[in-house]
Amino acid sequence: MAHVAPFRALRYNPARVTVREVVTQPYDKITPEMQERYYAASPYNLVRVILGRRDPDLPVDNVYSRAAGFFADWRRQGIFQQDPEPSIYAYAQQFTAPGGNQEYERHGFIALGRIEDYAANVVYRHEQTLAKPKADRLNLLRSTRAHFGQLFMLYSDTGELESLITSDRDPDTQVTDEYGVVHQLWRHSDPKLIDRLCNEMRETKLMIADGHHRYETALAYRDECRSSAAAGDLSPHDFVMMTFINMSSPGLLILPTHRVVHSLPSFSTDQFLARTRNYFNVEEVDVSVDAARVTGILRQAGRVGTALVAVTRERDFLLHTPRATGTAIFGELSIRQQGLDVVQLHRVVLENALGLSQESIIHQQNIAYVREANDALDRVRNGRANIAFLMNPARIQQVRDIAFAGEVLPQKSTDFYPKLLSGLTIYALD
Repeated sequence: MAHVAPFRALRYNPARVTVREVVTQPYDKITPEMQERYYAASPYNLVRVILGRRDPDLPVDNVYSRAAGFFADWRRQGIFQQDPEPSIYAYAQQFTAPGGNQEYERHGFIALGRIEDYAANVVYRHEQTLAKPKADRLNLLRSTRAHFGQLFMLYSDTGELESLITSDRDPDTQVTDEYGVVHQLWRHSDPKLIDRLCNEMRETKLMIADGHHRYETALAYRDECRSSAAAGDLSPHDFVMMTFINMSSPGLLILPTHRVVHSLPSFSTDQFLARTRNYFNVEEVDVSVDAARVTGILRQAGRVGTALVAVTRERDFLLHTPRATGTAIFGELSIRQQGLDVVQLHRVVLENALGLSQESIIHQQNIAYVREANDALDRVRNGRANIAFLMNPARIQQVRDIAFAGEVLPQKSTDFYPKLLSGLTIYALD
């Protein structure tokens, strides 16, 4: 079902650059502060291509034309080297869970994956996407005709595919990123190994873990290119660069993304409580609790079902044992979705108890998404937000079942950690 292929990756030339100074986190995880740090790290840092400064931004001199210029110049200068043979790239990450001390190791491989319409039932999504990020990435792809970051794809396997690409030799590339994650890369060009791996992957279905916007961007660009080209064999634009990771891997870690609601024209804790008690059992929590204590409360309460912690400036609450039912609240959402914490939060709490519209949530008019519980607590207690909602992460089994059923979750429902570095391998269409 899945069409996987080797490719001749462009990679940073270690004789010209220090690799750790030029690779980056994915574009959508780069804060303004990180952007400045990347700019200062090296004149060849990939941020200039994937998330450049927008000043100036004129019709003939803009962020996309400058990205294309940097990319073309760096290729000519030998900053990038193209591997001599079609290859696949084993990719390992060693890391510690944020806020904890448990160590993980995750293994996968980088290759090309054929772009498929969702209706083909080969590639499955699990989150909604937004138009603005897709338009931005499409403009960049049109200008550069290259993919600089891998899509994070999950497949199901007993572990046999991982064993095929495990190597005892030193990695070709090793980088420790700003979060202390160690990234290692090995190139494999043995045709027999590649053929076996690609044939095994034909029996799998793929689920997008991270990169929904970039996948749909690649899909749109493929359709653009097809409309202007004669029908025939597969072309470079029919593929996109992917990292394939076994969804049964013990190193597959999902973090929660908390919601912070701000700038409401009026907010009353008492009114919020009165409405929320119609849908949940509500218990008051000691307002002095810190992020570690909130996480512990959520973990304990989440063992028996949905659990959310609502944090206001004066009081904190645990919401559990949801009792909302019916199409008036959940519409046509399946039972499997209704049981998810993030769906209970969006449909019941945000839309009904707080009265936020789906449109305002999609456009993030009164809502922000944060990974760190400390950040969410600080924003409320410092008066920069009205209320924050903290929750447990979704489980991979839940996400898989929803995706393979053809359903999608609200945006920012999952946060797979750690991210895949951009710039380790580059897939140029030309």
